[in-house]
Amino acid sequence: MATMESLIGLVNRIQRACTVLGDHGGGGGGSLWEALPSVAVVGGQSSGKSSVLESIVGRDFLPRGSGIVTRRPLVLQLHKTDGGQEYAEFLHAPRKRFNDFAAVRKEIADETDRITGKTKAISNVPIHLSIYSPHVVNLTLIDLPGLTKVAVEGQAESIVQDIENMVRSYIDKPNSIILAISPANQDIATSDAIKIARDVDPSGDRTFGVLTKLDLMDKGTNAVDVLEGRQYRLQHPWVGIVNRSQADINKNVDMLAARHKEKEYFESSPDYGHLAHKMGAEYLAKLLSQHLEAVIRAKIPSIIAMINKTIDEIEAELDRLGRPIGGDAGAQLYTILDMCRAFDRVFKEHLDGGRPGGDRIYGVFDHQLPAALKKLPFDKHLSSQNVRKVISEADGYQPHLIAPEQGYRRLIDSSLSYFKGPAEASVDAVHLVLKELVRRSIAATEELKRFPTLQTDIAAAANESLERFREDGRKTVLRLVEMEASYLTVEFFRKLPTEPDKVADKNTPVSDRYQDNHLRRIGSNVSSYINMVCETLRNTIPKAVVHCQVKEAKRNLLNRFYAHVGGKEKKQLSAMLDEDPALMEKRDALVKKLELYKSARNEIDSVAWK
Repeated sequence: MATMESLIGLVNRIQRACTVLGDHGGGGGGSLWEALPSVAVVGGQSSGKSSVLESIVGRDFLPRGSGIVTRRPLVLQLHKTDGGQEYAEFLHAPRKRFNDFAAVRKEIADETDRITGKTKAISNVPIHLSIYSPHVVNLTLIDLPGLTKVAVEGQAESIVQDIENMVRSYIDKPNSIILAISPANQDIATSDAIKIARDVDPSGDRTFGVLTKLDLMDKGTNAVDVLEGRQYRLQHPWVGIVNRSQADINKNVDMLAARHKEKEYFESSPDYGHLAHKMGAEYLAKLLSQHLEAVIRAKIPSIIAMINKTIDEIEAELDRLGRPIGGDAGAQLYTILDMCRAFDRVFKEHLDGGRPGGDRIYGVFDHQLPAALKKLPFDKHLSSQNVRKVISEADGYQPHLIAPEQGYRRLIDSSLSYFKGPAEASVDAVHLVLKELVRRSIAATEELKRFPTLQTDIAAAANESLERFREDGRKTVLRLVEMEASYLTVEFFRKLPTEPDKVADKNTPVSDRYQDNHLRRIGSNVSSYINMVCETLRNTIPKAVVHCQVKEAKRNLLNRFYAHVGGKEKKQLSAMLDEDPALMEKRDALVKKLELYKSARNEIDSVAWK
């Protein structure tokens, strides 16, 4: 099994790494830092909390004064070293090492004022301090603002509840060990620390009671009943502490001398002599460290489960954001091409029916094109009046003898020209659908979301290709119409009836009736031919559009872009993969957090069961 020092030291190192990455305790829960056990120090104002902490550390380093002194949570991590000089480091000043603990005190005060101002206000933003010393045990302690019953001048009316809420946010956590500080010269029944600890830990399994100011009790009284658990029982033994007196502080009596004086007090006391071996700051530190080791060992399965769950969540988030890209040109080019292929897959799914949108192309052919063909003005164009006009112009000074062939050709040719409008409109309509599918596909390609510049480049390249395909489609459908005008289907006309219409009205001159009927027959013949061509074009225009635009878009939408990208230098490729700085920062933080959690899992596994 791992030694106590190695296991607690590992937890301390993990918590330290968490604070550096910003994955640290703030009373909110949900982080690895907060899943690991720590000791929350709770007590009323002027209960001696700060003095207890200094006694455990063996250094005079906390601000002092009257009223509310601790106005921000102080997360204090003690790291036992094998030797060497003692020093301290703050999370907010990571590259600065403090060897002078008077400077540590000033830095705590200055950092408190930086957030709260030089007022009596409080803040739940913690200060993180690490102390490295051969004279400490591995331990994480959280010094919380002292509980109070009334707001004093300069404080908000809500401060009493604000402090209580802040304290509860730390001690509510099941992994939190509560160090409840109560002054011995006050009735334990009125202790703020015991009251709030009992609320969140009614069984007392997580609470350690500490009595301070034993030396300041009224003459003839003692706290033996409390220390021996008869007045208020906890699951863990009470510990008595004798802090330095104000006179000792004024004389700068160091903490090691104060510890020795405390030990002499208990050993020589007629009231507490029999408890001397279980009293004092040094004993308290060892007691907390032993308990912390036991809690850590018991919590290992749940800690590992929480780490594994978080690793899975981080991996999923990194997959969503996209993994980091290699710095060389080859890796960058591969990433760009991979993004293009991802976009191409989504685009083809839209066309092939896997995603909505492609059906609008069929709508162009099935509804829009037939409707446009139906609206063409053939009735007006092939009216008797217009037929007479066209045939007369075609005959010139010499009227036709049998059938007005030139007139027929002019009527057919001018009628066929009307088909160009619907043909081009079909090309344009499909082009718009394809452009919209490009836009949708870019938006739907998750891999592309991290690269706004590449999105723009792909959209521009795709739309440029679609313009080329549209031009090819336009030329092809117009060629279909021109082909119909270039060579008429002779067999159609050879099958037409040639005998004149029978006389309908015996009172109308035959020559007049024949002329009107003759013109109507010409118009009817041309109309029949145009209807035949219309049916043909109704089928061939969609074929041409699909062949020139849709199929080409599926096959070659980004082909030119691939060739263009392949010739770019590393600097140009980097510019195309320019990401949102906030996203890059988020991914870097997640990568570091993932490394931390994986390292923590491996270390806990190896140390805990060694």
